[in-house]
Amino acid sequence: MALATRTDRRPSMTRTLWDSTVGKKTIMAVSGLIMLGYLVAHMVGNLKIFFGPGEFDGYAHWLRTMGEPILHYEWALWIVRVGLVAAVVLHGISAYQLSRRDIRARPAKYVHKRPRASYATRTMRWGGIILALFIVWHILDLTTGTVHTSFKAGHPYQNVIDTFSTWYGNVIYIVAVLAMGLHVQHGFWSAAQTLGVGNATRDRVLKTLANALAAVLTLGFISVPVAVMTGVVS
Repeated sequence: MALATRTDRRPSMTRTLWDSTVGKKTIMAVSGLIMLGYLVAHMVGNLKIFFGPGEFDGYAHWLRTMGEPILHYEWALWIVRVGLVAAVVLHGISAYQLSRRDIRARPAKYVHKRPRASYATRTMRWGGIILALFIVWHILDLTTGTVHTSFKAGHPYQNVIDTFSTWYGNVIYIVAVLAMGLHVQHGFWSAAQTLGVGNATRDRVLKTLANALAAVLTLGFISVPVAVMTGVVS
């Protein structure tokens, strides 16, 4: 009976993973890679706007019908949305809790100055906050149309044109994309280190890949508002 009591008191593997610093960093790394995969797919989909309204609206319609007839209309899209929200929430909570632990672990200022970190490293926290706020805005703007005065359901091409025809729509989007680029640049390399992929030999390759991913995503996403502003897409 006593043995059963001791066993019952042992923390579960899931709880141990969540409570430990290494576990939280692992959750951050995995959830970050999930979001990175989504960003790549989302960017590729966004670039379809350069092929005209038929191509872009057709892609938006496909997102709602993918998985049919096995899945009902929009089921697959909602599965992706729920998975993405879970990744964002886990990533954000882990980042916040790790930050609080870091502050508690060294309440006093360092006697000796630490080596100057990269710009991306020093702005990771602010970048995360900017991206979290942007996600809310982006959904209200182009998904629900709550803050989009001329939103038309079922006309994503025109909705995008309308959004990037305003100065504030461009500013919000471009600032968020720049923050995303810095986040990816540092986050990808950090995730590789956390998951044990990086070493002295691979570090240069991983950093180069991180820089390339950040550059491609930044240019890919920014190309859409720039194209609308310059009349390339209209």
